[in-house]
Amino acid sequence: MTVKWQITGFDELSTRQLYAILRLRQEVFAVEQTSIYVDPDGLDLDAIHICAWENDRLMAYERCLPPGLQETESTLGRIVVAREARGRDLGRELVRRGISHNRQRWPDSNIRIHAQAYLERFYQELGFVTDGDQYELDGIPHLEMTLTAAAEK
Repeated sequence: MTVKWQITGFDELSTRQLYAILRLRQEVFAVEQTSIYVDPDGLDLDAIHICAWENDRLMAYERCLPPGLQETESTLGRIVVAREARGRDLGRELVRRGISHNRQRWPDSNIRIHAQAYLERFYQELGFVTDGDQYELDGIPHLEMTLTAAAEK
């Protein structure tokens, strides 16, 4: 099946697309990972949303935030792959697209992520460096990781 990639601002998302995004985030982060938190945190409004669609079904998603909105650096967040799409390297492609977007849009900014700790090696393979000690966020161990603006693309 063919994956179609979409990069869009919040106001360009259709109601159905927004519903699919919120549903996928809820299915994985709240239900599968049993983490209770307020997902719509106000940052989606100013984010760029990267989606991977397959036959109108959302397979992977992340949001890209500008420097100064959540962190001093630009950020990637809410990185998620649907259960049925895992093992197909969609997550790796998704993060690469997010890195590419942030570098093009904010070329002088580092990229920061709040990564779930068990994914540290995955993000390291994409060039991120662990920045600080492990901490708990919404009941899940996390690490802050950074990709410097000078890092090789």
